[in-house]
Amino acid sequence: QVQLVESGGGLVQPGGSLRLSCAASGFAFYDAAIGWFRQAPGKEREGVICITSYGVTITYANTVKGRFTISRDNVKNLVNLEMNSLRPEDTAIYYCARSRAPLCSSTSSNYNYWGQGTQVNVSA
Repeated sequence: QVQLVESGGGLVQPGGSLRLSCAASGFAFYDAAIGWFRQAPGKEREGVICITSYGVTITYANTVKGRFTISRDNVKNLVNLEMNSLRPEDTAIYYCARSRAPLCSSTSSNYNYWGQGTQVNVSA
């Protein structure tokens, strides 16, 4: 069955870096767009960044532009999210998800499979 498993979250100081990974299985990974979303306490889930099957990347969250980078490895069925210059406001649960279509979207309803999430805490 389709599975998405995130890893790499944790506690980091402001200005630090983290690398999140999303391991996918059970579907044609090379043909799928994968997005990263995040949800902070008391806030709605937010589309952060996405990568198409062709490797085109789209950043939806303006606050992460220039700091977050997404990449994919179609051999290992992995999508990585490199997060640099982290800020306390980046604290959230981060989810990876598979788009229903081979297109990126910032809308969570356009994604039909989700991982369980990984917690990122940015604090001194």
